[in-house]
Amino acid sequence: INPKVIDATAGLGRDAFLLASLGAEVILIERSEEMHQLLSDGMARAVDEGSEFAEIMSRMTLLHGDAKALLPTLKPEIILIDPMHPPRKNSALVKKEMRLIREIVGTDNDAAELMQVALGCATKRVVLKWPQKADPIASIRAPSHQITGKSTRYDVFMCG
Repeated sequence: INPKVIDATAGLGRDAFLLASLGAEVILIERSEEMHQLLSDGMARAVDEGSEFAEIMSRMTLLHGDAKALLPTLKPEIILIDPMHPPRKNSALVKKEMRLIREIVGTDNDAAELMQVALGCATKRVVLKWPQKADPIASIRAPSHQITGKSTRYDVFMCG
């Protein structure tokens, strides 16, 4: 049985594509009209490429809107949240790709609110993709466990 995941902060769709390539059914939610259009265009081009890309895209559904409003209507099992973090001080220059995304979507100042909604909706787990050295979001409970990488950590919140 393939997991059903909602990527509540789709961005360029990389996380969703990776999950779909591993067999997950993924609903992507993007609230920025411009980012949604870019992602929609990229997904259509991937389908046009055919073969394995079309198969992966068949497991991805893109929605435009605010995840805080959409999540309660979707009965999600697993929710991935990768908010646009505030710019870091005294850090190496952020990758050009991330700078461009930030110019389009800005900073997600409502990440704590989105997490609260997600924690109230998910039946299995919520995964917060967060910078390794960033402080936890103050207004939400501690994660059940963490998976840490070199520059990123995944705070996993078990639900249900």
